Amino acid sequence: MYYHDVSRSLAELLRTDTHQEISPSGVILILVNLIPLGGVLLLAWEVFPVVLLYWLENVIVGVFNVARFLCARPNDLGRWLAKLFMIPFFIFHYGMFTLIHGVFVFAIFGGDLSGGEFISVAVVRSALIEYGIVYAALALFASHGFSFFWNYLGIGEYRRAELEKLMQQPYSRVVVLHITIIGGGFLVMAAGSPTLGLLLLVVLKTGVDLRAHLKERKQFGPDTYARLKQALGDRDSASVGASA
Repeated sequence: MYYHDVSRSLAELLRTDTHQEISPSGVILILVNLIPLGGVLLLAWEVFPVVLLYWLENVIVGVFNVARFLCARPNDLGRWLAKLFMIPFFIFHYGMFTLIHGVFVFAIFGGDLSGGEFISVAVVRSALIEYGIVYAALALFASHGFSFFWNYLGIGEYRRAELEKLMQQPYSRVVVLHITIIGGGFLVMAAGSPTLGLLLLVVLKTGVDLRAHLKERKQFGPDTYARLKQALGDRDSASVGASA
């Protein structure tokens, strides 16, 4: 199942039209993704803090997706009934999916950092503090929060959001990012964690992330062409009515 999802997600992201206008949230996404770049160049970050930060971002994606569920078409009673099942299912399924990948991140890249404990909030918090990436994690949270309030609530994507798409959408991004991050991390470690390798990993992740962001805006955003066509149709109808 996951192998099929991986191949489909890669194909979808590669087909995404990146020539569309980048919104303010897209600009912030790029700026926040420059933080690991600075960490590698200025603070000599190695593989684990970069990979940990990107894994934590997937947790943040899940949190805001639950918020999207709650806000989607709030006046539709039928959808609220569906949410009673879909939200707990998403939290459990996506939570387990992300947790398993987190275990791999700590086991492969974290060494003995977990102290033999199962991955937990305390273990993750200790790792963030030890590697000095708390503010970078907060910046990622703020970036996704801005996108939620600017695009989803402000522009009105919540009015067009379908629960089935909300259930599926995070997986495409997360699966591709996990392949990019973990695969890239292996290559960097095999090369002795050189700065150039980490820089390439950061740039690659940023590109994949931006593609996913643009795809999401195109999927949930307003259809400009359809609105223009409707406006022209209404104008023509009004003209015919006036002539009559």
